[in-house]
Amino acid sequence: MKHVQLFYQPGCPFCKAALRWINEVRKEEPQTEGLAIEMIDETSRPDYADQFDYYYVPTFYVDGKKVHEGICSKKIVRSIMTDAAL
Repeated sequence: MKHVQLFYQPGCPFCKAALRWINEVRKEEPQTEGLAIEMIDETSRPDYADQFDYYYVPTFYVDGKKVHEGICSKKIVRSIMTDAAL
């Protein structure tokens, strides 16, 4: 499995939706159950978050490569998770 990072902000409605979809995909796609996703609250870790090239949340990185930035859909979250679980 690949290393997945999710940069988010606690009050962001789009981030809350992404987190909900992560949980739904884990239930629907058995191969993703063991996938670890490092959740990075950019408001509490700004020095770390500033090392990455993105402007909008939620933003997903897989093995250090940005794969999605900004508003997402469940389909996008599913694709990120299933690809990373291979």
